Amino acid sequence: MSARPPHIEPRWPVLIALASVVVLNFGLPEILSFGPRWLLAAVFVVLAISALIFHSRNDESKAYVVGLVLNGTVTVALVASLTLLVKALPSHKQESVQLLRAAGLLWISNVLVFASWYWRLDAGGPHQREKAAFHHKGAFLFPQMALQKESPARPESWHPRFIDYLFLSFNTSTALSPTDTQVLSRWAKALMMLQAFVSLAVIVLLAARAVNIL
Repeated sequence: MSARPPHIEPRWPVLIALASVVVLNFGLPEILSFGPRWLLAAVFVVLAISALIFHSRNDESKAYVVGLVLNGTVTVALVASLTLLVKALPSHKQESVQLLRAAGLLWISNVLVFASWYWRLDAGGPHQREKAAFHHKGAFLFPQMALQKESPARPESWHPRFIDYLFLSFNTSTALSPTDTQVLSRWAKALMMLQAFVSLAVIVLLAARAVNIL
């Protein structure tokens, strides 16, 4: 086991975000649930507790792997629900109110899921980011990173937190592009394109279809 890094980032924000996705899944129509609803919740609880245990033991490598599996599980559930909703549209069996509610829940879930991916993958993950005195290299160029060292606005020590990635994800789902943050890594560009595609599908294909049948 290695010593704790000097800049500890709390893990609870990302766990709350992913737990919110699991809760939102219960609000979707039954036809959009892939398997029993409790299954995703049960898997989430097991993986989240495992990640917290490994983190408390300072076994960050195992905690990181479990976190990736947790993120992947929730992402698969999101994609499955979106696929089922798109397939259900031609049947015209779903009421417009149900479609609008499903579109809203999937859009929020999309923001939370991809924010979790950005947080977990950027610069090797939170544990690797904590080792640096100042976050100066990663997949995203945040405004704080672009400030000159002699600038009075530049903080002495700065690290991105989950709220920074959540803001980036929210902008990607609303503007379908980053706003104040530049994307440097190819994997990040690929993820952001996927997120924008999901958001566009929700907004255009689902919400618009629901409005048309009101």
